[in-house]
Amino acid sequence: MHDWPWRMVPLILCILLGNATFAVVPPADAEQGNLPCVATFRCDITPPLGEPMISCDKLSVVEQPLLAKGVVLDAGGKRYVICALDWCELCNGSHAAYCQIIATAADTIPSRVAIQCVHPHTAPVVDMDAQHLLTQAGYPDLHLKFQTWEDVGSRLAAAVKESLGKFEPFDRIGTGQAKVDRVAATRRPMDASGKIAVRFSTCADPRIRAYPDGKIDPYLKTITFSRGNQPLVRLHYYATHPQTRYGDGRASSDMVGDARETLERKEGVFQIYFTGCGGDITVGKYNDGSKEARSQLAGRLLAGMESAIAATQWAPVGPIVWRTYPLELPRRDDPGFGFSECQAQIKAEKTPPAQRMFAAVQVIFHQRSHLPIELNSLAIGHVSIVHLPGEPMIDFQLFAQQLKPDAFIAVAGYGDGGPGYICPEQAYREGGYEPTASHVQPVSEKFVKEAIAALLGTKE
Repeated sequence: MHDWPWRMVPLILCILLGNATFAVVPPADAEQGNLPCVATFRCDITPPLGEPMISCDKLSVVEQPLLAKGVVLDAGGKRYVICALDWCELCNGSHAAYCQIIATAADTIPSRVAIQCVHPHTAPVVDMDAQHLLTQAGYPDLHLKFQTWEDVGSRLAAAVKESLGKFEPFDRIGTGQAKVDRVAATRRPMDASGKIAVRFSTCADPRIRAYPDGKIDPYLKTITFSRGNQPLVRLHYYATHPQTRYGDGRASSDMVGDARETLERKEGVFQIYFTGCGGDITVGKYNDGSKEARSQLAGRLLAGMESAIAATQWAPVGPIVWRTYPLELPRRDDPGFGFSECQAQIKAEKTPPAQRMFAAVQVIFHQRSHLPIELNSLAIGHVSIVHLPGEPMIDFQLFAQQLKPDAFIAVAGYGDGGPGYICPEQAYREGGYEPTASHVQPVSEKFVKEAIAALLGTKE
């Protein structure tokens, strides 16, 4: 659903360019009383004890509540929602359904809602269509229960709706970035023979940990909405897998939640964290799985957030632009990834639980091949936020930044998790872990980069 010209209201200019649509709200003017407004919301989205986490381990202890945190923007008579969930993944029709639930609560439309997952692995993978398939096959306990899904959706809608009574105008936008010390490193270091030595999020092998950081984006980026000198909310963006250990029955937002909530308590300002294109980035170089390592990683991430805040530069709120783009990705049909093979994996007795769970997600992704994934972006003046699906590798974040080198570009991955890993074509040739968990063909790199260019209003 898009903002077609015959539906526009005064002060809104809707433009169709290729496959992308976008709405432009003129610059704010305090004297004219048309400042944009922002409201924040949060709610607990932790499943009940006994529900499955990503590794199909059953939740036995809530170390930290899993949260949904977001903002509702009201500008020029339109509302836009950006939300981060402390879930591992939200996939396929379930992602679309939650966009609809939030849109209804915010009195807007789904194409103006962006839902991204933070992606901790002490959290569930959620796809209720996949769960239906698994239940039919006799495996009912690999995704959330349907009642849990509905309860969380109701709480999320209530939190969004309640926030509408707390709008605050903002007239300045702040941008800051800082290098994060000893957190992110590539999962794809190469050994002397040119073979990828996979470096997972927990890595006890000192030889593999010793490889260089490799290709990463070392900067954490922070965007602040402010009224005068009063910050109202901060959005943080950093690219790495956000987990230190998992598979032990805990619910936790891990080191990311440690840093985010510590900063919120310390500063008294609402904080939201988004994971960037961290598909091939982990903390394994600096993490042996110990509690001490997690504490150190959280501390260094917090230091990066505080340094980005300290480096903030301010500008008046410029024109607000919300773009949408229908992304079509070709499904994999090579051996091991085709529709019928994924169906067989669901039913085979020897399929491990986690593999069975993801096979069901992939079957649903195949079945939705006629439906594009609707991407969106938000631009305010020189600041742009791009929302991407799946687990995009770091190349896509660096590509976005290169398209507009003079702008402040933040990228959030982990929207609709249906595509799995989104890799550049070269990664399929090199091997490593990521291509083994991708549900899309190598040519998808071209389509994703075209989408990014459209969302940023540029051409390659």
